[in-house]
Amino acid sequence: MIECYMTDVNGVTQRVENPKPGSWINLVAPTPDECTWLEREIGVLPEFVRAALDEEETSHIDFDEDVNQTLVIVDYPSAEDVEDMQDPSMLQYTTLPISVIFVPAQDVIITISLQESPIVRDLAGGRVRQLNTRLRTRFLLLMLLRISQSYLVHLRRIDALSTKTERHLYGSMRNEELLQMLSLEKSLVYFSTSLKSAEVTLNKIRHGRLITLYEDDQDLMEDVMIEVHQAQEMCDIYSNILSGTMDAYASVISNNLNIVMKVLTVLTIVMAIPNMIFGFYGMNVSLPFENIPMMNTWVFPLIVTAVACLAAIYIFKRKGLWR
Repeated sequence: MIECYMTDVNGVTQRVENPKPGSWINLVAPTPDECTWLEREIGVLPEFVRAALDEEETSHIDFDEDVNQTLVIVDYPSAEDVEDMQDPSMLQYTTLPISVIFVPAQDVIITISLQESPIVRDLAGGRVRQLNTRLRTRFLLLMLLRISQSYLVHLRRIDALSTKTERHLYGSMRNEELLQMLSLEKSLVYFSTSLKSAEVTLNKIRHGRLITLYEDDQDLMEDVMIEVHQAQEMCDIYSNILSGTMDAYASVISNNLNIVMKVLTVLTIVMAIPNMIFGFYGMNVSLPFENIPMMNTWVFPLIVTAVACLAAIYIFKRKGLWR
């Protein structure tokens, strides 16, 4: 899908039919025909288009001197598709690349994403202040600021969900809660990796060698750097908390299993005493004191069994094993 937007003289970004100088071209999951149109009509480098369509592409910036085109790829957070998850009830986040291509020859800016993203919807819907499609550097910085703010929003959701799941763990100790915590920890790993790559890309943009950084954009650049640093710090903190919580609950579950096995072992030992005593009296051999009348009845082995079981229970209680 190809969409074209342009900011008018009143500062309102509206959709236009065809790309014009100073416009913004947005492509979402482009087809091969749309990629061909982008390469032939707009003159975008084919390698830039291929890199933008690579789902595994990490955040980076690339510049081609021959055609004077710049490619910037940044990852943005996104919830995992239900179809791709083993358990649809689990919440897990991932990161997807969004690409920005500067084409000064056509005086246009191009964004390419693999699926429709809220970042692009906010930009196209006029929910981002000071957006102007003619100012390519500011457009890029505003998009990066929106992406960094979306990281903070998703991190707060992860923190709230982990706190809720932790409360459930106190009472249930089920595998579902542990699997949810594992999914959140995996999401934080994706976030941390993408934020580190984004920081490297921002530092390259900050130097102003590949993209012209104007004086009016310095404050905006600082805001983006602050938001990314904050998101990275929050990600590290939440990741450490989740990791420590999962280790603690794994130890608790293992300890509970050891307690259950200890109780079962104690019960097995106590229940084995009657079998041993009555096993002796069930053999067809001579037993000591069998000529004594009281010894030759069922009362005596029953008394011996009861005394032995009570003695075993008393010993286990003294040792702290009967709980």
